[in-house]
Amino acid sequence: MSERRLIVDTKQLPIIIDRLCAQLIEQHGKFENTVLIGLQPRGTQLAARIHQKIEKLTAKPVTFGLLDVTFYRDDFRRREEPLIPSETRIDFSIEGKEVVLIDDVFFTGRTIRAGLDALIDFGRPAKVELLVLIERRYSQEFPVKPDFLGKRVNTAENEKILVEWKEVNGKDNIWIVSQ
Repeated sequence: MSERRLIVDTKQLPIIIDRLCAQLIEQHGKFENTVLIGLQPRGTQLAARIHQKIEKLTAKPVTFGLLDVTFYRDDFRRREEPLIPSETRIDFSIEGKEVVLIDDVFFTGRTIRAGLDALIDFGRPAKVELLVLIERRYSQEFPVKPDFLGKRVNTAENEKILVEWKEVNGKDNIWIVSQ
């Protein structure tokens, strides 16, 4: 039997996203040389919301893409079930750009490492920054840290983070789930 503990609710999530957008705008100004890229599959909802909010706040178009890292992961051949890749939608060059990679949960760093490997196929960025909604402490396997962070939580090995999005699940909530 699994237990769920609510760590971010419907009222708190927009506040966190607003803060992350404000930090991005403070750092990148009008985004003339900055692109936002959401990591598939779970970083896309967060990335889309951040993209929409920043365009609304800056009244400027912001370059936005989606990146699938399925075949760049170091564990994709070790799974019993075959992995089904998601869509990559980067129809622009990242050469010389400042790239903000966006994901929902930062756990071991493996997805981010795979994202960095996949990104190079689209050019050589001037800089890569990481934005994550939730960082799980004490679990990193790679020396990577987020530049923009929604919330840091302590989790045990038998716990997972479950992010629910209004567009997918009907409500915005983030849970720690014990298994």
